[in-house]
Order: sequence, then structure tokens, then C-alpha cells
Amino acid sequence: MCMFCAAIPATAAVGAKLNAKQQVELRQAQEDGENIQGKPIKMLTTGVIALLVIGSVLYHSYYNSFIIK
Repeated sequence: MCMFCAAIPATAAVGAKLNAKQQVELRQAQEDGENIQGKPIKMLTTGVIALLVIGSVLYHSYYNSFIIK
């Protein structure tokens, strides 16, 4: 498995963990009466995964065209 293909599920797992942790912190702050802003973890995770997919497609396209020649 290439580095891009291996990084996609790892990125998704880290993003899900960070999002869950943030949700707990936001709920706790709301119960305490504090008003804090959350970070855009879902959007950042989605962006990183999209870049990894694009990198994977480019890498596999180049690698396959290199082997076929």
C-alpha cells in the first residue's frame, strides 16, 4: 500500500477522534455557561483527505504509465 493510500484512513481516524474530543469540550463548556468557538476540524479533515486522494490518483496514474511503457 502506498503512503497516500495508507494515510487516508489514518487521517480520517485522527480527524474523527479530534472532532469527538472537541464535541465533548464544547458540551462541557456549554454546561458551565462558557461560550467558546469550535475549530473547523471536519472541514480541515475533509480537505486533507481530498488532497491525499488527489495525490494518490496522480501517483498511481504516473506509476502505472511508467510501468506500462
